Amino acid sequence: MTQTGETGTFWDHLDELRDVLLKISLVAILCGIVAFVFKDFLFTIVFAPKYDSFITYKWLANIGSIFSEFPIENFDVKIINTGLAQQFVVHMKTALCFGVLCASPYILYQLFRFVSPALYENERQYALQVVGSGYIMFMIGVLVGYMLIFPLTFRFLGTYQVSTEVVNMISLDSYMSTLVLICMALGIVFELPVICWLLGKLGVLSSAFMKKYRKHSLVVILIIAAVITPTSDAFTLLAVSFPMYLLYEISIVIVSLTEKSRIRRSRLITA
Repeated sequence: MTQTGETGTFWDHLDELRDVLLKISLVAILCGIVAFVFKDFLFTIVFAPKYDSFITYKWLANIGSIFSEFPIENFDVKIINTGLAQQFVVHMKTALCFGVLCASPYILYQLFRFVSPALYENERQYALQVVGSGYIMFMIGVLVGYMLIFPLTFRFLGTYQVSTEVVNMISLDSYMSTLVLICMALGIVFELPVICWLLGKLGVLSSAFMKKYRKHSLVVILIIAAVITPTSDAFTLLAVSFPMYLLYEISIVIVSLTEKSRIRRSRLITA
């Protein structure tokens, strides 16, 4: 690459990229195979939110009256299979997702290792900060989706009844698709502070602009939440919208601190 004093043809870089993608694929597949083999452990994690012993429900029980609309008593929601090969397909897809998730640090390392020689030192530092903070925020978002948003959604909708004569039986496909979509959506949503920090660093975004259009952002957040939520109920919409708005407020603080840092640096340079 140019910045390291080494040059290569387009085909050399293409071969290097092919090797990187091959390594990434092998590691992800290997992790997926391990997850596939340990099926019981894998689906113990996946199905944990459907049991009333899940830690989030215990937190709700301890908080008590604040969340009085949620039943604290025991609940039981059955998961059913409606397709001949569906359980096997879900098993493979879930194992692959866990494989990619477990291999993600190695995937990011290989991609950054491939790109970094083409960057200057200061660019490499910024890229490392953006990639590292982006990855951490994405994983936090996935964790929030799994630990908080999905359990709240599942417990509310899974136990909701229009009549005692109607028994809730959730299909395996519905359960898995809702879990994956909520976790992925929250992971992407949690990138907001990183994106705002980067735009603030570049001088494209200001805290004054974000404060001015705070009310407008709330409408945009509700629209985005309505698009990314897998269900059409108001409860899930509000459950997803709240952390998004909280992240927006945090982003305002981050951009404000970035502006102050940039002003201090410019004063030092002019002095």
